Amino acid sequence: MDKLSKAQRSFTMSRIRSKWTTPEKITHNFLKSNKIKHKMHPKLKGSPDVVLKEKKIAIFIHGCFWHGCKKCYKKPESNKKYWESKIRNNKKRDKTNSNLLRTNKWKILTIWEHSFKKTKISHLKKKIKKLTYS
Repeated sequence: MDKLSKAQRSFTMSRIRSKWTTPEKITHNFLKSNKIKHKMHPKLKGSPDVVLKEKKIAIFIHGCFWHGCKKCYKKPESNKKYWESKIRNNKKRDKTNSNLLRTNKWKILTIWEHSFKKTKISHLKKKIKKLTYS
């Protein structure tokens, strides 16, 4: 059973952003500060979050809950049928988008939300730098 009323849940869910999330801002600021030319939220088939066009690298930044992270996804207690279907469809769309870009010779980098924790951010930055300078 949900602990929030229908109105409270609706308000909470309406505050969830699909663009310019904290992990996206961190990625943008890192790329910008390292003078790595990039485009946030490009209009490109496959819908990556970030594109490094010159290197043909597409970056997806996935929220652990919304994309069903194997490491830290926790199944919701309420409305299970809806959420299972939602997450399953998100994963299917992610796979389709990645395959579409790979077919067009793009390198794919998927970054999970849990990678932005303080202990892992330096590793993440090294990974991005390595990709961009290779």
